[in-house]
Amino acid sequence: MNRPVRTQVIPTPQANEDIKRLAPGDKNAVGDFVRRLRADRSNRALRLTSLRDTGRNGRLFLARIDSHGMALLLETDENRFGLLAVRVSDTARDELARITVEINEVSGGVELVDQSVVSREVVALPLREDAGDTEGGEPSPADDSAHPAPRSLPVPLFARHDDTELLRLGVSASLLPSLRRITDRAQLEALLGHNLPALTRDVLLALSDGMEPADVRVHITEAWRADDKVDPHDWAKAARRPVSQVSTEDAAVLDALGDGFEAWRLFLHPEQHRLATTSFKGSAKVTGGPGTGKTVVALHRVRHLVEGLPPGHTKPVLLTTYNTNLAKDLRDRLYRLGGDELVRRVDVKWIDRLAREVVQETHPGSPLPPPLSDDQALSLWHTVCAEAEVYAFDAEFLDWEFKHVILAQGCGTDHMYFRAERKGRGVLQRPQRRQVWELSQRYRAHLNREHRTTHALIADEAARAEGRRMAKVTAQARYKAEHGGIDLIHREAGSGMWLKPRYRHVVVDEAQDLSASHWRMLRAMVTPGPNDIFLVGDAHQRIYAHQVVLGRLGISTPGRASRRLTLNYRTTREILGSAHGLIVGEQFDDLDNGRDTLDGYRSVLTGLAPQYWRAPDWQTEMQAIAALLRERHDRYGTPYAAMAVGVPSRDAAAQLAATLADERYGIKACEIGRDIPPGMDAVRIGTLHGFKGLEFQRVFLAGVSEGLVPHQRLETYRHAQPERYRQEEQRSRSLLFVAATRARDELVITWSGKASRFLPAHAVRTAGHATELLVDDGPPSGSAVA
Repeated sequence: MNRPVRTQVIPTPQANEDIKRLAPGDKNAVGDFVRRLRADRSNRALRLTSLRDTGRNGRLFLARIDSHGMALLLETDENRFGLLAVRVSDTARDELARITVEINEVSGGVELVDQSVVSREVVALPLREDAGDTEGGEPSPADDSAHPAPRSLPVPLFARHDDTELLRLGVSASLLPSLRRITDRAQLEALLGHNLPALTRDVLLALSDGMEPADVRVHITEAWRADDKVDPHDWAKAARRPVSQVSTEDAAVLDALGDGFEAWRLFLHPEQHRLATTSFKGSAKVTGGPGTGKTVVALHRVRHLVEGLPPGHTKPVLLTTYNTNLAKDLRDRLYRLGGDELVRRVDVKWIDRLAREVVQETHPGSPLPPPLSDDQALSLWHTVCAEAEVYAFDAEFLDWEFKHVILAQGCGTDHMYFRAERKGRGVLQRPQRRQVWELSQRYRAHLNREHRTTHALIADEAARAEGRRMAKVTAQARYKAEHGGIDLIHREAGSGMWLKPRYRHVVVDEAQDLSASHWRMLRAMVTPGPNDIFLVGDAHQRIYAHQVVLGRLGISTPGRASRRLTLNYRTTREILGSAHGLIVGEQFDDLDNGRDTLDGYRSVLTGLAPQYWRAPDWQTEMQAIAALLRERHDRYGTPYAAMAVGVPSRDAAAQLAATLADERYGIKACEIGRDIPPGMDAVRIGTLHGFKGLEFQRVFLAGVSEGLVPHQRLETYRHAQPERYRQEEQRSRSLLFVAATRARDELVITWSGKASRFLPAHAVRTAGHATELLVDDGPPSGSAVA
């Protein structure tokens, strides 16, 4: 007896969306169906029946999932099916039979348009009611009552874009007739609320927002464009393009079915896929606003690099970021992406931990001194100034100058510091520099006496240690080349073994918050060459003062080695628009010597407009926040763990936590970043700094008052240090921007007293009064919740 031939089943992104909407039992039924089809396509229980031919090497089939569910399949190669769509209803067969399947001539991907949905959602334009003509010419004025003037007709939403233009931008051809009948935004959003092709959705939303076709082409169409020429009749090639499949491994899809698809694991936007898999001649840089999937690209990049490694048990790929919580999250997500097989070849480390390990290697057997906290470092600067009786500089200025000039530029002597560039940091004359240098030496002496250090000093020492190590590697390689390629291990007398670079590839997440010392260390850890360093970041989200020019540190990303992502996958258009307003008018770098913007930055998600509430005092504001949290939980079912409150300071966080715990509200709260017991349903509270890298269903930003955001101490720099004032104000804006874009569905901003200067004037004028939220007998007036 012949064994059944194994069949491959690859779901498309649109099938992915269909399955995500199913109930758990129906998802399991889809999983069982895929397993049975993979095992034996001739299984009669599947009722696999031909629907129609699509043309060359393409054939559509219907198949039975269970008593109520059916699947639409596309066979392009022998025993290889694309799972196109899933329907679970009594009319599933008819619904699937009405689906139009086509190849998009821009992306080259297989696309589906559900014509039954189009017919239901798109309302035809009313017929024009022309006035009757009188014999011999124009109607008589006397006839106006009998023959009213022609009624004006609504103008189609896309009237100014002809079919050729829409097709070139990437709109699905089968949708064009229906688009001509859409006359308002409500109709469009009703249609886009269904499972339409992603490229078509992006283009139509951008055009309806007023984006010019030329900009749509740059920011959207080109990101989706296929890398090769598209043949609209070659179904086999179309089905194998990354844009047409959530994963090339159907087993990966089956593993995900139990908990529903995690789209970031299985499917990448074409531009994301391109960046994750392209081979670069050297380093590469990816920038983009919040929620654009930069971290997802970094994770898939790591997987791609690991797949290119020879067999072994080493960890030649480094994945790093700027704090320990994000490093842990990266490790967890990397495991979900590729399991033990992937994680065991990758070194996932917090950048300061990596630096500490490097320094520890240079001092074997001698434990490193503990680093000071930020507050302890500032306190030590105060002590140093008092002892030297020098009061011309504040502690924060000295700490910045020490980290971002002296250490960042490797100033080992006073003469090097006198010549150091201080662009953007104001003018400091030679006598003042001499004072700063002497204070920095006193600062170092204090640390040595107290057997303490700082993270910045550790990073600086690690960079120098790695630089020396790479110099030895380079010298050995040169010596080997000069002597005919013979391995002369005796050249490295200290270790007795041939030195090699610490890593083959380095991938950096949240690159904007690494210091110059960090970058010098990373540069020395990998040999310059193809795919050496891959970094993702966004200067708009910089929350520390680590502004560097990567090109000056040996990390060059020219031309196509620098790319920008523009599509937000997390935040609604309404929230994104308001958050963008927080930083409008500011200039940001591109993590190098150029400028970056959020041009083309957009979301395809729609939802609630952000809410703004003003309070007479902080106590009332905290009570209003508590009332809102309880209402979202009790009335609308939002878990407390899905909500977070950002505040300007730790003291404010402690005060708010106490208010929430009051018996009137009884709301549990926990600090962001702390380990939380499993299953604990508690509101997350933290300072704006702590929101980086997180996301929540509902975000409340409290205490957004003038004097707190930004802090009033900023005013002391306005005239004395104008450049520092500008930098600090921009950093405060970025903090607020980052916190606001952590919200998925709802953003609420509150303040007491005078509103922060960062908030839009129209929002401040129309803000509700927080006392309206303190009533107990119903939802607050003007409240909008999902």
